[in-house]
Amino acid sequence: MKKISVLGSTGSVGTQTLDVVSKYRDQFQIEGLAAGNNVDLLIQQCKEFKPKKISVATKELAERIRPFLPEGTHLFYGREGLIEVAAGTDADIVVTAVVGSMGLPSTLAAIEAGKTIGLANKETLVTAGHLVTALAQAKGVDLIPIDSEHSAIFQCLNGERREDIEFITITASGGSFRDLNREQLKNVTVEDALKHPNWSMGAKITIDSATMMNKGLEVIEAHWLFGLPYEQIQVLLHPESIIHSFVQYRDSSIIAQLGNPDMRVPIQYALTYPERWPSPSPTLSLAEAGKLQFREMDFERFPCLRLAYECGKMGGTATTVFNAANEIAVARFLRKEISFLQIEDIIEKVLNEHQNTPEPALEVIEESDKLARELAARL
Repeated sequence: MKKISVLGSTGSVGTQTLDVVSKYRDQFQIEGLAAGNNVDLLIQQCKEFKPKKISVATKELAERIRPFLPEGTHLFYGREGLIEVAAGTDADIVVTAVVGSMGLPSTLAAIEAGKTIGLANKETLVTAGHLVTALAQAKGVDLIPIDSEHSAIFQCLNGERREDIEFITITASGGSFRDLNREQLKNVTVEDALKHPNWSMGAKITIDSATMMNKGLEVIEAHWLFGLPYEQIQVLLHPESIIHSFVQYRDSSIIAQLGNPDMRVPIQYALTYPERWPSPSPTLSLAEAGKLQFREMDFERFPCLRLAYECGKMGGTATTVFNAANEIAVARFLRKEISFLQIEDIIEKVLNEHQNTPEPALEVIEESDKLARELAARL
């Protein structure tokens, strides 16, 4: 019986994680669940999976749901509650699926407690990759990627020597606006941006996919996960999202991981690694797929991806500020305060104001994050 805590249990990855768990009730046990504001869904999850500990965003929400919890479930809230669910249970693996940099303290706490990390929160490595990977190495903790692209690379690297890698390629669907030019992007709406052609994801990640910020964050995450320089990390536009990513080796061999777009597959692989169990996802038929298309990435069309490489190579607090500014800009776009193209404008302006600090301590990271958010909210 493998014991699991899920941070972000009411989000897209969280609910699909619990869907996987529900198929193997005799193999998995839910120890903890952490959610934000969707308390109605969290109550349903608690009744179904009976976790020992749960957490919500605020004290007010905690008091609201307390009467509905099953006997034996302990209730927490806020940042401390998230950390308690991450590190204070008997979980063997912690799935970190909260959105944004708020997942960093709880992930560090889980690593400190010796938990295996199922990593679906890319902002954790973007914000503080040097701290997270160093602590994981010191504690002997595995970071198993859940993002479909990083899971694909993780699988393609199994049994291979890292020194034989020529480069890795992260594929990108292109998001909701992949066929629009810069001029056509001026008047797109929030509703348009949220219509992803391939994947079912949360609002923030869907917007990030449309700006290509999501792929930029994945490039930085891949740098830390696989220990590769940015010169060995490429991005390729692949509208069908069937090849999830691939690795080219120095003998010119390319190993790729393919499958239908279904997040339950990489989630389940992270939970069962190194074993492979039957999946609810339909099997890919290449004959039905017919043809697969690929296009080179255009950094002028997708400036957020260019900024990701620039910030990644700078290192330090540059990636922290890059991520923080984006989180605020996307939230403002979703509230219809700014236009779609203003997202990237705000990010670049915040970066231009930032004085980079190399190898920052956690306190410096948190302060840089805070200042970047304040500036992004004012611009």
